[in-house]
Amino acid sequence: MKMKVHFVTFYSPGTFVAEESVKPIPSWDVELAKTMALGIKERYGATPYGFRFSTRSRSEEDLDSRVTAESPRYFLGGTVETLAEVKARATTRDSILIANMENNGWDRCITNRNSFTSTHVLEPDDVVLDWPSITD
Repeated sequence: MKMKVHFVTFYSPGTFVAEESVKPIPSWDVELAKTMALGIKERYGATPYGFRFSTRSRSEEDLDSRVTAESPRYFLGGTVETLAEVKARATTRDSILIANMENNGWDRCITNRNSFTSTHVLEPDDVVLDWPSITD
């Protein structure tokens, strides 16, 4: 008999890396995850900028479970910009972002302001959901 359990991992701005909160969820339900995100608060009041689903499985022969499926990231709102758009509006504060995008071959980024401003690479499969930011 194979056992499967679904999880949602919420990502919030952290000091050096994202804060993560992992919660069980009955299925990969985007609307339920959005509702759950409203209850997540990390250190310094940080709230999620996004989430990702995963499924962990194991059989009777396995000692521990392992991730057997993972969704793209879902961003809770944000502003999407291409490298060209970042360069066009660039200030001195954008030099590291531009260098990171160029050096890593990233075409697009997303800036989220749900609690603290955070900017992330936007992968082709990532999804940007409608979500009010604190500046709305």
